[in-house]
Amino acid sequence: MLVLVVDSSTPAVTAALVEVSADGVAARAQRCTVDARAHGELLAPQVDAVLADVGARPGDLAAIVAGLGPGPFTGLRVGLVTAATMGQVLGIPTYGVCSLDGIGHPAAAGEPVLAASDARRREVYWAVYDGAGQRIAGPNVDTPSVAAERARGLAVTVAAGDGAHRYADVLGLPVREEPRYPDALALARLAAERIRAGAPGEPLSPLYLRRPDAVAATGHKPVLQ
Repeated sequence: MLVLVVDSSTPAVTAALVEVSADGVAARAQRCTVDARAHGELLAPQVDAVLADVGARPGDLAAIVAGLGPGPFTGLRVGLVTAATMGQVLGIPTYGVCSLDGIGHPAAAGEPVLAASDARRREVYWAVYDGAGQRIAGPNVDTPSVAAERARGLAVTVAAGDGAHRYADVLGLPVREEPRYPDALALARLAAERIRAGAPGEPLSPLYLRRPDAVAATGHKPVLQ
């Protein structure tokens, strides 16, 4: 089954095609561009590009996997709206995976790992994974020092992700070079059981973890004398 994977929860805008079969999950094509200000401009052309790379059309897709975040509002919405719209138009299921799982699951490699992405405002989105890559804490948004304290309490020995690179001095942990951003193949593997079973598609509910900066006005300012 040909499956599209999209993630826009970080500055890395990712579109990938994978083949999901009874034997496993194999990468077919991928585009990933790091640009925190161009999610909307980049994602749709990258979807077209990966389809062209394998000579496929949208109608050949069996499912779509999307990273749910956590991530900033604007960028995260781009991936989720794209995935949800394509799923509705094509009549295929959509499946969501926590984007931090795409960092922590492949980075675990037998030891507990802290996965962290940049949340801006001098904070990180973070989660902790055991040696088998299973999430045991998070996702949360906190200052790097709070994330570091929680990680020490869970015997974490290594960190991964762009947030870990950015705040390595505060976290006080060795940092894996990769994955720096959510790995598309890992996201697909985490959804593979649902895809193979033909599970019903899921609403793609974003993991914002923060209230929006914009708030509704509580009153109206008079404009007439």
